[in-house]
Amino acid sequence: MLSVGIFNAYYPYTLQESIARIKRDGFSCVQLDLAFKDMDLAPESLTRDKCRVIRDAFRDANLPIVCISGYTNLIHADPVKRRRNVQGVKKILEFARELGSPYVVSETGTFNTDSDWVWDPRNGTEEAYEETCRQLEELAKFAYDHGAVFLVENYVNNVIGSVDQVARLFADVNHPGLGLLMDPTNFFTDDNIDRVDETLNRIFNMLGDRIKIAHAKDCKRAEDTGEKHAAIDASESHSFRGAGAVELPAPGLGELNYDLYLQRLAKLHPNIPIIIEHLDETDIPRAKAFLDGKLKQAGV
Repeated sequence: MLSVGIFNAYYPYTLQESIARIKRDGFSCVQLDLAFKDMDLAPESLTRDKCRVIRDAFRDANLPIVCISGYTNLIHADPVKRRRNVQGVKKILEFARELGSPYVVSETGTFNTDSDWVWDPRNGTEEAYEETCRQLEELAKFAYDHGAVFLVENYVNNVIGSVDQVARLFADVNHPGLGLLMDPTNFFTDDNIDRVDETLNRIFNMLGDRIKIAHAKDCKRAEDTGEKHAAIDASESHSFRGAGAVELPAPGLGELNYDLYLQRLAKLHPNIPIIIEHLDETDIPRAKAFLDGKLKQAGV
């Protein structure tokens, strides 16, 4: 059976209060955000003792940490910011096992200097792909040397976005330190949003064996094609709701075929965690009920 989890950052409280609310809402695992109101968890402040406090608190609550958020722009156009971003991810990879999971997740990034979520023409160049590939290979090797795995989460406005680009990445960086965070909604653009089932099947046919963790949000055509954020107490990676032709709402509020998604996912990975996102705290019960219902229908 698939286990249902959530990012702890959708509960913007202290460590213990966040855990209590996650338990109250019936989740069985978490994707760990290093964000608690009573702890300084900036990369430069991270220590083994802090990691063990967090890990043990979730273990005491019987809430396994299945992966760790390291979201940042790994190919930022400003070399100083890029170096800082990469070092931050390496710090989390170094401490990943102390936090309870080998998996650390980030998108690849964009050369857009105004936003981490908006396309830049340079993203589509061969030079950008090769530069990103080198960066991801470096992180994969660093992760492996520290008993961890770096998970790529693609997004259409980043350098690595499409099914073909992700498949090419794994062919070019064929390393055990690299895996895939599966979020099918991140593959949709104006060109394929009307072919949801075809795109889902293509994703799984080409990338299914690379998946380590799965996400649950939704996708639909956007009325507002600008960059969209929700007004919540969270980082940009959690307030983000899409940019361009496709909006990315909470699960059950869009056009993703969850019956097909869960069927394909469970066939390949029958015990994989699936993590709910793109919502605020008031919508969590509805979103979880929706996903639980779909999992029951699928028998997974």
